[in-house]
Amino acid sequence: MATDGETMSRPVASDVWDPETDDRLVCLDVHDETHDVKSFTLASPQGKRIAFKAGQYFLFEPGIDDEENGRCYSISSSPLRQNAVTVTVKRVAGGKVSNWMHDTLKAGMDLRASGPMGKFIRPEAAKYLMLSGGSGITPVMAMVREMADRAEPVDVVFLHAGRTPLDLLFREELVVLARRMKGLRLVFLPEVLTGDAAWSGLSGRISRELLSLMVADIATRHVLCCGPAPFMAAARTICAELGVGADRYLEESFDASVVDNPAVVAEVPAAAVSYKVQFLKQAKVLDVDAGQTVLSCAKKMGVRIPSSCANGICGTCKSKLVSGLVDMKHEGGIRQREIDAGFFLPCCSRPLTDLVVDR
Repeated sequence: MATDGETMSRPVASDVWDPETDDRLVCLDVHDETHDVKSFTLASPQGKRIAFKAGQYFLFEPGIDDEENGRCYSISSSPLRQNAVTVTVKRVAGGKVSNWMHDTLKAGMDLRASGPMGKFIRPEAAKYLMLSGGSGITPVMAMVREMADRAEPVDVVFLHAGRTPLDLLFREELVVLARRMKGLRLVFLPEVLTGDAAWSGLSGRISRELLSLMVADIATRHVLCCGPAPFMAAARTICAELGVGADRYLEESFDASVVDNPAVVAEVPAAAVSYKVQFLKQAKVLDVDAGQTVLSCAKKMGVRIPSSCANGICGTCKSKLVSGLVDMKHEGGIRQREIDAGFFLPCCSRPLTDLVVDR
């Protein structure tokens, strides 16, 4: 309770990051995690608090070569630390944004950022199984760090897989956290032992036999999974076979390392009506059926549009609609003020008229 002469400190609206209006973050620090992974700590240039939930991400648009390019990176820091956010980025061969961040982004530089976004959020549960592969550990790490900061009792089995022991992100920190968090049990799973001949733990790939042995009560746990698409596909199948219900299995909905070949969303049957869609910068005109999304048709016909989730979540494919009307059913990947300014998400938009797109 406040005493005489004291006032309760309450943030006012201007002190809090507004996802609808704020869109720049400044880099405070760059930290090497492994030979090809770096963590970038960023903050609001105005010092605003950034409220987010563990598991969410930001869309970064550095504007490399004055082109529209954006990539989504999960927040790896605890949401209880709101003065800044940390994203952990793996260098991807040929990845324009990841290589730019590794080679160019330094403390003091700022870049365009949209977020936080995403629905990969830990549900309330008594017991968890967390599965991560490679850099897919980043949103799960935010969850573990939050649990540690809250100092609450936990019952978590955390299996993290990587190419080699040297690729196991946050390995040393997790070991330290497990000493403090008595209910956190770690399983590290390198696929091969290159670079660490002294490794004495398990190796190989995730399997039904491994999970049934390491997590005997898996059917009673909530499962959170993030990693490369093949890893998640294997985990999904194995967990279902071991009795994990669909209502207790949650996975990240996009693979940020695969941005040029998104999953094609199911098309809605429609009458035999099609519309002309013109892409100005690429000088292409396509016929898009009323039941097709603009992105799915564009990909099939060789029109280049950066994309990731293909479900209206991440915002990577955001484009300027010069003229025309669309039926857009997004999941939070675009702000209302961006819609008002004429932008749309081709991945979740179906044409209602002929369109002209600034791509």
